[in-house]
Amino acid sequence: MNAGNNTRVIHHGISFAEDTGTVMPPIFPTSTFAHGNQAGFDYTRSGNPNFRILDAVLASLEGCEHATVFSSGVSAITAVVSQLKQGDLVLCEENLYGCTVRLFEQVFAKFGLRTEWVDFTKPDALAAIRSKKPAMVWLESPTNPLLKVIDLQAVCAVTELLGIPVVVDNTFATALVQRPLELGATLSLTSTTKYINGHSDALGGAVCTNDSEWHQKMVFSQKALGLQPSPFDCWLITRGIKTLPLRLKQQMANAAALADQLATHPKVNWVRYPHRRDHPQHAVALQQMAAGGAIVTVSFNASQEETYALCKCLRWFTMAESLGGIESLICHPATMTHAAVSAEVKAKLGIDDGLVRFSVGCEDLEDLQADLQQALRLLA
Repeated sequence: MNAGNNTRVIHHGISFAEDTGTVMPPIFPTSTFAHGNQAGFDYTRSGNPNFRILDAVLASLEGCEHATVFSSGVSAITAVVSQLKQGDLVLCEENLYGCTVRLFEQVFAKFGLRTEWVDFTKPDALAAIRSKKPAMVWLESPTNPLLKVIDLQAVCAVTELLGIPVVVDNTFATALVQRPLELGATLSLTSTTKYINGHSDALGGAVCTNDSEWHQKMVFSQKALGLQPSPFDCWLITRGIKTLPLRLKQQMANAAALADQLATHPKVNWVRYPHRRDHPQHAVALQQMAAGGAIVTVSFNASQEETYALCKCLRWFTMAESLGGIESLICHPATMTHAAVSAEVKAKLGIDDGLVRFSVGCEDLEDLQADLQQALRLLA
């Protein structure tokens, strides 16, 4: 019998300490292991019980064959991109996480990797795949920070015929909301720092796949490039994931209500929330996302000074980078997550001084609504 999401994230399976009767898995803070041990461990850079425990929970949640954990989301990105070679072309969604853009343009470009940026919500993106035949297609959906929703099934239908691997950064949705592998993606990448852990106290990343060859590549990258996480961070994330369905349910309910509240304010140009009817890709979001997620992006008709003042006067929304924790955060992408992106590109994407991203937490909705109401008076 297939267990439900709550059951699967709580019951992690093997603990590598069965003879103790431990309910929670222990932490294995060791760098090395005695040769010939039954589990086959030798050195933590190439494997640790806490890695394997978290691998198993993530694969179960994603409903896939393989998961490989890394020290951060950026490490997971590095593991994938390191498998490409000089001269390869990666066709990227134009609105990607700022650090992903920086890796492609300022690090891997020096080694001869080529990237081209495409708006994958436009029909001509599929034609670009056919004509350019890239070595890889790199997507986020929903995107950071504009929450564009890409029709993953349509993209993967084209790439499958051409044998092109597709990477989907699924951090904003998680496997509870969206299943990229079921929609045809080769790799589903997640920053486990965010919703998976949910407590803003550990860094991690993961790549999930049903492709055995890609799984072996990820294991190789983890070891060869030193991208492994710490056993303690894996233990924290394994603990955190046990409440993911409960946390995310509350966060998404809060986010949907706050999106509706913000949309009524006269100084708001627009609100982006995938399951609102006014979202540009609303129909696609309904089709491939089980819910709208817990991120709300808003464009204020305000200057940078006014926007900063609003961000700083909120009580329950801390102005900070990152997202997905139990606490609510507010971010100003133009000067924070996308500060490294050129002014020209930011203008093209629509990341201006009035844009803010809310990561909605688990607080009482009434408190969050009142907090927003008092802050919005600054824009009256």
